[in-house]
Amino acid sequence: MPRKEKAVRGRPAVAAAAQTSGPGSGPVTRDKSGAVTITVHAKPGSKLSSVTGVSADTVDVSIAAPPADGEANAELIRYLAQVLDLKKSHLSLDKGSRSRDKLIRVDSSLSPEEVLRRLQQAAG
Repeated sequence: MPRKEKAVRGRPAVAAAAQTSGPGSGPVTRDKSGAVTITVHAKPGSKLSSVTGVSADTVDVSIAAPPADGEANAELIRYLAQVLDLKKSHLSLDKGSRSRDKLIRVDSSLSPEEVLRRLQQAAG
């Protein structure tokens, strides 16, 4: 039976799993199936949705929706689709539906470098 990923001090388990799941490092990687994944630290309940920062481990995103009934998750997907200039159907929540630390799967032809560039551009 495979072992569960443990959280490393200062890094959530989702971020650790994303970094070890494929080539490359940072918050945007490619998983085993070839899809791009984004490690997100969500901050629900903000006045407006925005990318507040891109660090070595996560992309920090403020979400203009309350953390109830999946509203924040839906707004996160809608906002990231807008930032990445993709359809909402190309993005899905892979892990972390009830956590602030989430793993977003991007099913498109964009490279991890292009996704990261667009996220950094949105952060300012």
